Amino acid sequence: MRTVAAATTIDDLDDFLAEIDAISEATGTAIQCFDADYVAGDRHLRRAVELAARAREQGTAVAREPAVEILLYAAGRRQINQALEMGVDEGETDVVSVVSGGDEAVAEQRVRELLGASDASNDNDDSIPLGDEETIKSFFDIGDAELGVVDGELEDIVIERVALLDVEK
Repeated sequence: MRTVAAATTIDDLDDFLAEIDAISEATGTAIQCFDADYVAGDRHLRRAVELAARAREQGTAVAREPAVEILLYAAGRRQINQALEMGVDEGETDVVSVVSGGDEAVAEQRVRELLGASDASNDNDDSIPLGDEETIKSFFDIGDAELGVVDGELEDIVIERVALLDVEK
């Protein structure tokens, strides 16, 4: 798995998604783009990718497309229309893209170019920071009381929500 984080402007969402699909097809990768405000760090996305891959291997995936399965796990939801809230939209936005499978190096570079991101300087050691704490808490329905009693941080709770998706099937 590789990630690309960038501040970008999406003028036309359909054109943007068509370009992502073209990169995905040309490189044999699954590419999913997220609004960075909803992402609880690198471990959140890594866990979603791992669980989505496992679901596909076991034949339990809900979505036909690997990228959509990644989105479902990242969102901790089985309903695509609910998970899409984490997706990107038109306008100026901070984007985190996940590239998984196939020719990840080529796909990553092409996504970087599309987003206008700087080149990776050290083998994709991009650190994905915690998104907007209030957005994450609201989306994942995490209250201050839960944060106060859980041994860990917000990212840990989100990772638990992602893992619990398998239990809710």
